[in-house]
Amino acid sequence: MSNAKNILKKRLERVLIVDDERDLLQLLRKVISKKCGCEVRISDSGADGLDLATNWLPDVVLTDIKMPGMDGLEFLRRLKALDATITTLIMTGYGTIEMAVRALKEGAYDFFEKPFDNNRIVHAVERAIERTRLLRENKTLQQKLTRQKPCMEFVGRSRQLTATIELLSRLAQSSATVLIRGESGTGKELAARALHSMSNRADNKMIIVNCPALPEHILESELFGYKKGAFTGAEQDKDGLFLEANGSTILLDEIADIPVSIQTKLLRVLQEKEIQPLGQTSTIKVDVRVLASTNQNLEEKIERGEFREDLFYRLNVMTVTMPSLSSISSDIPLLAQHFLELYAKEYDRPDVEFQPEALQCLLRRPWKGNIRELQNTINRAVLLCHENFITPGDLVDPEARDSLVPFEGLDDSACFLTMTYKEAKQEVVKQFTCSYLTRVLMDSKGNVSAASRNCGMERQALQRLMRRYDIKSNTFR
Repeated sequence: MSNAKNILKKRLERVLIVDDERDLLQLLRKVISKKCGCEVRISDSGADGLDLATNWLPDVVLTDIKMPGMDGLEFLRRLKALDATITTLIMTGYGTIEMAVRALKEGAYDFFEKPFDNNRIVHAVERAIERTRLLRENKTLQQKLTRQKPCMEFVGRSRQLTATIELLSRLAQSSATVLIRGESGTGKELAARALHSMSNRADNKMIIVNCPALPEHILESELFGYKKGAFTGAEQDKDGLFLEANGSTILLDEIADIPVSIQTKLLRVLQEKEIQPLGQTSTIKVDVRVLASTNQNLEEKIERGEFREDLFYRLNVMTVTMPSLSSISSDIPLLAQHFLELYAKEYDRPDVEFQPEALQCLLRRPWKGNIRELQNTINRAVLLCHENFITPGDLVDPEARDSLVPFEGLDDSACFLTMTYKEAKQEVVKQFTCSYLTRVLMDSKGNVSAASRNCGMERQALQRLMRRYDIKSNTFR
């Protein structure tokens, strides 16, 4: 099924219905094909249904639990062995609830008691189709990730990330100073490591300096070194990090936080390619490629007198801007799968996988902390999830999850905490409105005028809502 994603794009979704009641088969085929807009085939036995599933490859299977010959449980087991991404819905008659519960434990997605409401079946089929689509896309992404050649440890195939990687590849061949910009958590250090690893300096150790972590007086001596007696406590000569990086690369991480006094000395390094250790009158030539990174607006700091303009232009010879996660959101499933495999191995949990609903939550969530926040979220979820699958609730901070009050009657309530307020509100309104309109139209048997009177709305207003949420009145007649 390596081409499952392409197959889904080229054809209608497929639903297979298996039941020994011919009248029910015909009814369900008519309802589901009309309301779900998918291709439907039917079978009156488990054995024939399995043959059809093998040759036709359905997305969703709707099956009775109690049938002559191969029953629904055996059919389900063989279906899972055939293709674990097929989503199965179970139909049960009187006295078969216990079997339905067993079916759920063995991998069925949902079950319904006969007689059932057609609209509920339609809704379940639509959700099941979406679940299969996500499962197959995730499987395809896993295969791509496995086949993907290591490319400087970057994970993703979005146009923007691909362009960034190509730019890094081209810049790596030169010795030009590069300023790496981007929001916190977008992988600026990873970009710097990529530049070094692809350069002709890769055999030498790259030096990384966390500028904000060192006080001004320590940072200067660490960067440029000092001679014995240069200051109290300088009991012997010390080579600075620039001298240690001679013939290699140095990354000045978060350079915007370097004090102005050190900026002056750094400017000399970039202009003259030489350093002057503290307490020494002569200079030392160095061959160092300088990379700098920042998540701050250097132009604004220049206006406030907090950053030297001449240093900025020396650093800004070449610029790489790392994309935010929101701008490469199509890479989220790949990144999530990458981190899942990473932490599953670290915590010895090889069977952990995402629920499709969890992947949906990841795609909807605003990642203000970018890739680092996504990585930390997956790390926590893999470590703390109770079962071998990650649910939407596992993607919420534990303290927030403990205080979560479920939204009664709404799907995936834990997922609301992964949305912005505006997104969550829109989803709540959508689910409520669809549920409400379905109920009033059922009560009025599809009579829009009667439904509008019953809910106290103008007919035109009700029709606008129906058009917005694609609800057809003839569905309820």
